[in-house]
Amino acid sequence: MSTSTECDDASVHAIAAESMSFVMIAIPAVVVVSCAFVATAAPIGVSIIAVFLFAGPHNWMEARYFLARMPARWGGLAPYFSWGLGGSLFLAGMFIAMPWLAGNKSEFGLVLVAVWNSLLTAWIVLLASLRSRQNPRRDWPFLIPIGFGLIAVNWLWPLAWSLALVYLHPLLALSFLDRELRRRPVWLKSFRFGLLLIPVCLAGMAARWAGGPDVPGRDLLTWQITQHAGAGVIPGISTHFLVAAHVFLELLHYLVWVVVIPLMSRPNSLWRIRDVPLARRSPNWRRLLTTIVAAGAVVMLVLWGSFLTDYAWTRSVYFTVAILHVLMEIPFLLRSL
Repeated sequence: MSTSTECDDASVHAIAAESMSFVMIAIPAVVVVSCAFVATAAPIGVSIIAVFLFAGPHNWMEARYFLARMPARWGGLAPYFSWGLGGSLFLAGMFIAMPWLAGNKSEFGLVLVAVWNSLLTAWIVLLASLRSRQNPRRDWPFLIPIGFGLIAVNWLWPLAWSLALVYLHPLLALSFLDRELRRRPVWLKSFRFGLLLIPVCLAGMAARWAGGPDVPGRDLLTWQITQHAGAGVIPGISTHFLVAAHVFLELLHYLVWVVVIPLMSRPNSLWRIRDVPLARRSPNWRRLLTTIVAAGAVVMLVLWGSFLTDYAWTRSVYFTVAILHVLMEIPFLLRSL
């Protein structure tokens, strides 16, 4: 009788474990497919809603995340972080100034884009080179040839290179999440299974809109969204596909920063300023970081108010200024490799 009961318990536990394993694998897959579905069904509407809801919060969450991972004292890392932070500010400033520098001269504007792309590539190569010499050391022997190759391609097709950055940026959030999940092997396996569905969904979108019509509507907001997604950069591609693909990737990007990483970080220092390494240096540093985080929350509220007042103008300004957070992700991601 006892043996029979133990067998029944073991069977129940085995079934429960299999069910839990299936659920863990299914969750990332369901999230990816759901994002692809809504992005395909209503790309313009979903883009408007997603940017309104998540643009400010996800930047705030990123800032909190990076503050929690900034060492209190740089020591031997000083050159790396100096180039990382300084390069981010310089490139962001140049990016914001380019429309004014170019004026109405389209050819000069194209040259500026190529110059900016070249500086960005050189900056990433420099950071990767500095990172490879830090512990744990990395062997990346082809950094410089690859960098020169990308710069050459950029001067042939500068707008296409810039468009690649638009679509690669959302994937950086997935890279950060992959690093975080290394401590949870079961979830990591499920997450990577979900990642396999991303190219499948993109291929499905491409097939759905192959040779199809462009996004309907000629209003300013629709024009902004289609231009940001790369309308006209690569001929022959439906803007419906471009917008849907970009919205799909952005939804995944927002969900990682606003939902998944905060939930994973709840027990640790991400949510307690006093536990952030920089805050331990002194009470003044702790007060400074608290002020920065509070100011970020205020900016997030102001951004929501501005969206409600003039959505098109706010979106245009946001996606210009937001290049800073795109650039800031790069040194922190390289440091985690």
